[in-house]
Amino acid sequence: MAPPPAPPRTRLVLLFGGRSAEHDISCITAASVLAAVDPQRFDVVAVGIDRDGGWHLAEPAADRLGASGPPVTPVDVLSPDSVAFPLLHGPFGEDGTVQGLLEVLDVPYVGTGVLGSALCMDKAMAKSVLASHGIAQVRYLALRADQVGELRADQVGDELGWPVFVKPANLGSSVGISKVAGPDELAAAIELALNYDDVIVVEEASVGRELECGVLGNLGGTQASVVGEVVPTHDFYDYEDKYLDGAVELRVPAPIPHRVAEEVRALAVRTAEALRAEGMARVDVFWDPAGRGLLVNEVNTIPGFTPYSMYPALWAASGIDYPTLVDRLVALAVERHARRAGRVGRSR
Repeated sequence: MAPPPAPPRTRLVLLFGGRSAEHDISCITAASVLAAVDPQRFDVVAVGIDRDGGWHLAEPAADRLGASGPPVTPVDVLSPDSVAFPLLHGPFGEDGTVQGLLEVLDVPYVGTGVLGSALCMDKAMAKSVLASHGIAQVRYLALRADQVGELRADQVGDELGWPVFVKPANLGSSVGISKVAGPDELAAAIELALNYDDVIVVEEASVGRELECGVLGNLGGTQASVVGEVVPTHDFYDYEDKYLDGAVELRVPAPIPHRVAEEVRALAVRTAEALRAEGMARVDVFWDPAGRGLLVNEVNTIPGFTPYSMYPALWAASGIDYPTLVDRLVALAVERHARRAGRVGRSR
């Protein structure tokens, strides 16, 4: 008797590269995901977006993918019968823009939708939403470019204390972020952050241990991973620590009391759902054991999948290995798309 036919493979379109300052990180992430995908289950198409926004079919090269190759259009490579996996860190990929394109094309896609992506990308707006939900956070100031001239160093010292972090509101991977020890360094840090965005966030620093928790699932079914801890080797968990030298220590699971770990996991789910994060996200939390307890820092809706990344390590420690994690994310994308397609005004 002939063996039963193999089930059809899912066409999985990896989108990587992009126009943001995190282009190179995205290429490394995509190569890691490509290496983990089961070719028996997925027919993978890698599409690199160059720094000018052009789309290209990509071929693996060394340990990363390059965003160069034959030019294509989104319509050439995306269809309702495929599943898109955006691995585009930062603006023009993690901020709801590509998600909106995929919605218009009626394509299932991995990860958070348009609203949640935009909210989580914009640190100032995310903090406002979390405050409305009564979720504790670090102290901060958010300012537009036209408002920074009114910011006084003594105001920062009085409201936040020193040191502080100065960040572009819409960016990730520690790009454009400065740790400011005192008033003399503030102006330069603000100028750097404004190179990347029109809104900046000034946050208090030194608020405890850095904990991270992965979330997985669609709204109403969000699950939390074990909790990890980041121990930076640099002055803070900066770009080099995350992606280049690999010297940062990631403790998985974090050496913290069980009670605290469970509180972090519950807080991660609550935070993700408040910001409409779906599919996958990493929730970053500070723990101040001697003072204010748990404080949410931010939510990353396209966490890195590089060899040094926390998100896959958290789920591996939770019993979900890398290939299985990819499978779960694709299944969640298909499930959400099918559920939403049947609603009034969304049917084909």
